[in-house]
Amino acid sequence: MNVLNVPEPDFMQEEEITLFSDSVGKWIDEHASPEAVQTWLANSSVPRELWNASGDAGLLGLSMPEEDGGMGGDYRHEVVLMRQLGWKGADHFGISLHNAIVMPYIWRELVGAIAMTEPGAGSDLQGVKTTAIKTGNQYVVNGSKTFITNGQLANFIIVVAKTDPSEGAKGTSLIVVETDGAEGFERGRNLHKIGMEGNDTSELFFNDVKVPGENIIGGGEGQGFIQLMQQLPQERLNIAIQGVAAAERGLQETLAYVKERKAFGKRVIDFQNTQFKLAEVKTKLTVAKVFVDHCMGLHLKGQLDAVTASMAKYWVTDIQGEVIDEMLQLHGGYGYMNEYPIAQLYKDARVQRIYGGTNEIMKLLIARTL
Repeated sequence: MNVLNVPEPDFMQEEEITLFSDSVGKWIDEHASPEAVQTWLANSSVPRELWNASGDAGLLGLSMPEEDGGMGGDYRHEVVLMRQLGWKGADHFGISLHNAIVMPYIWRELVGAIAMTEPGAGSDLQGVKTTAIKTGNQYVVNGSKTFITNGQLANFIIVVAKTDPSEGAKGTSLIVVETDGAEGFERGRNLHKIGMEGNDTSELFFNDVKVPGENIIGGGEGQGFIQLMQQLPQERLNIAIQGVAAAERGLQETLAYVKERKAFGKRVIDFQNTQFKLAEVKTKLTVAKVFVDHCMGLHLKGQLDAVTASMAKYWVTDIQGEVIDEMLQLHGGYGYMNEYPIAQLYKDARVQRIYGGTNEIMKLLIARTL
């Protein structure tokens, strides 16, 4: 998997982590084969059974304590999963976000979602309009959400809502809405996307949905914005990790192609332009991987700050899009055909610069520190 020949950091070289990586790779090969992924793409969703299987295999809650229903690992186990999903092009069920934010509040047999984005509020989480107003011993939720991963399957949804609309970020809370039989809850369209097509992405509507008071996360109102901010650096690092892995896969696919494909009587790799492009790509990805490995080390020590995570997210995903575009170009017309892996890598790369906070927002966060 290491086309770049970048040595693994010491913390990823322990035998237990290596064995875990091998087992995760085998599990994905078995449960997310190219044929299975094509079915997900056609259906715009993965089957519920895949979630159950991933829970049974111990792929959810990897770094959660066992007493809380997790697997008792640490962030290195999350890294292994992110890399494997990115490399194999199999993250069509939003597992990175699921592990980072949703998993601490659920059991493995349930499918969860987190509903942050609204038609009028994306990266600006302080601008959410959905409300959860307390009435007696319950909350009444009203509003709409969009672009929600797992929205069609979710048994419960962690909703970002204003419990006190007059307080801005301080009035934001996270509240769990259990969807089965919830009066006033409606699933809208499963939105069709240009990439990540197998990832169900939904509209959700809440019309006077009544929720028990104990479903507020964190023991009280007003904790939601802080809770999200605590998780976002890891989510953004996860996006960068997957970005490097996917781009590295693109380089491997392209190397195999240009060594076989002939044009004008010689292999495509024998043209100087091809060699220069490949040299540029390998250099950019090497720099990206070294930086991401550095960020992983910081996170393991509890030292990854929001600004450094923003740097990793925006810069790596920019590089990912750039180099995969170059790799597709070296495939010529074949790169535009869906049967070639580079085509799916190209489509999936685009959203990396949007979710987890747009790259423009990442730059804004960085600029504020100057």
